[in-house]
Amino acid sequence: MTREAIQATPNRRIEARRVALASAIGTTIEWYDFFIYGTAAAVVFAPQFFPQVSALAGTLASFATFAIGFGARPLGGIVMGHFGDRAGRKSTLVWCLLLMGLSTFAIGLLPNYASIGSWAPALLVFLRFLQGFALGGEWGGAVLMSVEHAPQGRRGLFGSFVALGLPAGIVLSNLVFLAASTIVSSDQFAAWAWRVPFLASGVLVAVGFFMRLRVAESPIFEEVRRVRSTRRMPVVDVLRSEARAVFLAAGSYLSISATGYLVIVYFVTYATRNLQFSLPVTLGLLQLAAVLFAVSILFFANRSDTTGRRRLMRWSCGILVIASLVFFPLIDTRSVPLSAVALCFMLVVQGMYIGPQAAVFAELFPSTFRYSGASLSITLGTLLGGAITPLVAAALYSAYGSSLPVTIYAVGLSVFSWLCALGLKETVQADLR
Repeated sequence: MTREAIQATPNRRIEARRVALASAIGTTIEWYDFFIYGTAAAVVFAPQFFPQVSALAGTLASFATFAIGFGARPLGGIVMGHFGDRAGRKSTLVWCLLLMGLSTFAIGLLPNYASIGSWAPALLVFLRFLQGFALGGEWGGAVLMSVEHAPQGRRGLFGSFVALGLPAGIVLSNLVFLAASTIVSSDQFAAWAWRVPFLASGVLVAVGFFMRLRVAESPIFEEVRRVRSTRRMPVVDVLRSEARAVFLAAGSYLSISATGYLVIVYFVTYATRNLQFSLPVTLGLLQLAAVLFAVSILFFANRSDTTGRRRLMRWSCGILVIASLVFFPLIDTRSVPLSAVALCFMLVVQGMYIGPQAAVFAELFPSTFRYSGASLSITLGTLLGGAITPLVAAALYSAYGSSLPVTIYAVGLSVFSWLCALGLKETVQADLR
């Protein structure tokens, strides 16, 4: 081995760690921005932007605007995936972060319905659309930067740093909302303090922007560009040659996304309005579950590098059927400890899937259209799962006055995802080049 090659190995490892850290921080910021909207939709948006309708209709309208962000994600995945496969992973990720940060900051400045009438909900919908568009391109690029820089045999672990942005975003957004709702009175929170978490995004985006500018472009994409093998229409190519992989991956993720947002978003409304839990208790329960979620992501990601990925994802989707079955019966006891068990069980089971997910979604597709393939897979699964679940859950509970229909809905999606996971191929030995 030459001196240059010997020196390159530790340098590449240092760069891989730097990229993984930058991806984790950037994705944390993106999820923070995305989740503070979900929390606000559950507790403050109805009276602020939809006071002209009933409380139930206002809640449904708030969750509908939440779903719009998911509807924009496939479009963001297609557009940003196109540029990520043609212009580069790094520059595309910088644009995603800026777009997310600016739209979130703007929500914090948005006048409510009492100030500007129907323009308020219209602008809220537009800004939520921009959030979803940005997040649609974020995940795929962050995953590819981490996985394509990762040392051989460590792609699962390095890819999981992107996944850590999910629980970190939950913890950070809930902490900020918890502080904003407890430091001031309820009237002050409703009047202005709910805006603070959105405005704080400006500081976080500046940090993430600096981190992303410092990392190097993916070496695998640099090779694609060097040999001039970039595709003219990568989205068309991935659907033409790898449609089965896209739809199986999306289907396997559908129930993970749906039950995840059942926990992260709908649970806030359900616990505070139906179970009479206080907001601090509700958010505290989510904090505990999110910490265990992060630990499970790292554990199972590391395991996937040695034992394989498909087995873990298949087991996760199978156990999720049981978790979906017992989730509402446990929290309907109105017991805080049993609710904690339900939340932790649900998210740890999801960690078994999400740990290896980043590596799998990258390994399923060739490097020339990998950004498009990974982005389409996760955004389609999220659109059909997480996007509509809070809205469906609220509507089902309102119609039947019981959580049983919501449980049936979650169990049905979990069975479907388990069947899709059975069809995924093992990718741990895949050559990313």
